[in-house]
Amino acid sequence: MKKSVIGKAGILALMSVLLVFGSAWAGKSLMMATTTSTDNTGLLEYLEPEFEQDTGIDLKWTATGTGKALELGRRCDVDVLLVHAPPAEKAYVENGYGKDRKQIMYNDFVIIGPDADPAGIKGKSIGEALEKLKSSKSLFVSRGDDSGTNKKELLLWDSSGIKVPERAEWYLQTGQGMLATINVTEERNGYTMTDRGTYIKYRSDKGENARLSIMVEGDEILMNQYSVIAVNPDNCPDTKYELAVEFGEWMAGERAQDLIADFRLLGKKLFIPNAH
Repeated sequence: MKKSVIGKAGILALMSVLLVFGSAWAGKSLMMATTTSTDNTGLLEYLEPEFEQDTGIDLKWTATGTGKALELGRRCDVDVLLVHAPPAEKAYVENGYGKDRKQIMYNDFVIIGPDADPAGIKGKSIGEALEKLKSSKSLFVSRGDDSGTNKKELLLWDSSGIKVPERAEWYLQTGQGMLATINVTEERNGYTMTDRGTYIKYRSDKGENARLSIMVEGDEILMNQYSVIAVNPDNCPDTKYELAVEFGEWMAGERAQDLIADFRLLGKKLFIPNAH
């Protein structure tokens, strides 16, 4: 059997080509920390090939709570963030860790629970619903992970004048992502707060077997804004700042905004574009 043989000169030439293109490919790779909701819903898998096609940038990401995502940015472990906790984001930028924050899209938070609604919270205001959960000691499942969702949940207890019941037996903290927390809530026949996009994904996955329905929605405080933030090169000199800015501009651009608007499950929009 004849073997293919490459001469020494050919090997050196091939190595030079691989080094050149390897450097180019590495330079066009962007690492992002983002929330579990953008990952769980499938939004990023939907947007990533379109972004790469338009820019030549290979987007990779790790999905975690917003608190952890911001910490990854502070530690220079990522180049860009896609997160949803505006007060924490603004503090992050003001403290010099991030730059060029751009609002990209939003959805809203909802409180979901068993169809039978044993706590009787359906249609109530946020304050009334949380008070009923407390007085009835109905199981409430919290992410408890410093995510944007968890930060909002804690704000709701506070704004309702109720101390966060973190030591109560009926208050369960999962320390997990949103979809996993919804599944725990269903298994335990409890209530939880979720962004609407992940709830739609849960309904899409479970179909007729889904046993949790929306109980509380529509309050202004439940708005859920998502933003892109580039990691500040003054804090992280090796960050790919230019590529992060390009990602933010692409997400805020007309094409990506149209793609976000067209992203649906069960015929419903999961996110509403609002870049400006």
